[in-house]
Amino acid sequence: MSIFITAFIVGGLISVVGQLLFDVAKLTPAHTLCILVVTGSILDGIGWYEPLIDFAGAGATIPITSFGNSLTHGAMAEAEKHGFVGVLTGMFEVTSSGISAAILFGFIAAVIFKAKGKN
Repeated sequence: MSIFITAFIVGGLISVVGQLLFDVAKLTPAHTLCILVVTGSILDGIGWYEPLIDFAGAGATIPITSFGNSLTHGAMAEAEKHGFVGVLTGMFEVTSSGISAAILFGFIAAVIFKAKGKN
């Protein structure tokens, strides 16, 4: 049961940081998204994100910071094998299914639902 509580607390804290960026810093959703992704990427680059995943499980893999972790992790793994070209291909190899799903479901939602613009 403590695994669930740990995941809830860590995932909640990451979400609180994002909400504070919205409310206190008055950042746009795009700025907040970029900050969280870059933070996850930096934490993976210095070797702190994997221990966080080991500690919090889904609390660290579900938030958007995990996308930055995946980008950096894939780039670094492929860079060791293929050099500079591996940096470019590694990012997309690891995250391609998530990116493809986002594009597909975004398209389906755009076809099904009518957009309501501001008047």
